[in-house]
Amino acid sequence: MKHLLFSLALIAVTMLVLSACATKNETNDGENNFRIKRGTNLSHWLSQNNEDRGEAREKHIQEDDFARLDSLGFDFVRIPIDEVQFWDEQGNKLPEAWKLLTFALDQCGKHHLRAIVDLHIIRSHYFNAVNEDGANANTLFTSEKAQQDLINMWYQLSDELKGYSTDSVAYEFMNEPVAEDHEQWNQLIAKVHKALREREPQRTLVIGSNLWQGYQTMKYLKVPEGDKNIVLSFHYYNPMLLTHYGAWWTPLGKYTGKINYPGVLVSKEDYEAAPDSLKPELEPYTKEVWNIDHIRADFKDAIEAAKKYNLQLFCGEWGVYEPVDRELAYKWTKDMLTVFDEFNIAWTTWCYDADFGFWDQKKHDFKDKPLVDMLMNSKGLEK
Repeated sequence: MKHLLFSLALIAVTMLVLSACATKNETNDGENNFRIKRGTNLSHWLSQNNEDRGEAREKHIQEDDFARLDSLGFDFVRIPIDEVQFWDEQGNKLPEAWKLLTFALDQCGKHHLRAIVDLHIIRSHYFNAVNEDGANANTLFTSEKAQQDLINMWYQLSDELKGYSTDSVAYEFMNEPVAEDHEQWNQLIAKVHKALREREPQRTLVIGSNLWQGYQTMKYLKVPEGDKNIVLSFHYYNPMLLTHYGAWWTPLGKYTGKINYPGVLVSKEDYEAAPDSLKPELEPYTKEVWNIDHIRADFKDAIEAAKKYNLQLFCGEWGVYEPVDRELAYKWTKDMLTVFDEFNIAWTTWCYDADFGFWDQKKHDFKDKPLVDMLMNSKGLEK
């Protein structure tokens, strides 16, 4: 009888040990708890900011900004960062930017916000880089050294950030890739993914599609199989004539005539009245009908890719330039939010406080409170 009891006890202990080991392995190798839904980009702070340094940059984003976003109902932020702000040309760290990044992540933790650290622009790759002849000026996809430099940057970022919980901080290892061939980007994804997984097997990695993170190229994206801790990302600003109306940096921004939404954006009469130099740019907007169904159709490939890999889908940038007629902006925004909610797509607006934003840092007040109210009426993070 004693032998039987001993045997049963031994079996029970063995089962407990095996169960504990299985639980431990599942925790280490399984899916983390990085969940996101409503967010915004903290743009033009640690990225695309060639002027503010020192005290000005330090004061640009402060604790009250994180507290505000939390109180409004946002659950995460995307933090774009640039190589030139974090490393000099010799590859030496620039301490001030690193201090601000960790400050931001600490504030996110304090104010119940998750964060995506997005390597936005690097010296070997900029999404708008072109040569004098109009060709792609990036060297990233043709240079082994440039690719290793990218990996080395992430090694250093990982060394600095690996202490933050995988439930609260994610890495987007490059913004808006512009490779001449989709396979070039897929091969780089595999290379960077392997390097990061050797160091942080459970960190969420945000991976976007080729050609400016376009929705139309999601079907060409190859994602490492069997990795549950990946979020698929695309960006969406269509129709550009609406979202970038008056934007000086785009050819369409020169158009000053009337636009409509929903419907055909430019009437025949307004098209005829436009300068001849703009007509080739405007012509597509005289034919297509833009509405919520158009948005749904555009999202189709991205939604299918997320289903294929069983991964969260995330629209990392979308928004309307500040000078755009607000009623048109709100109609488009409402349609976007409806589709996001229908398909449980997470999103970060572009952006918090710059020229597509809703907050005025100088006046310390909302510059578009109705937009914020609309954003917060959308579906939030499921608890």
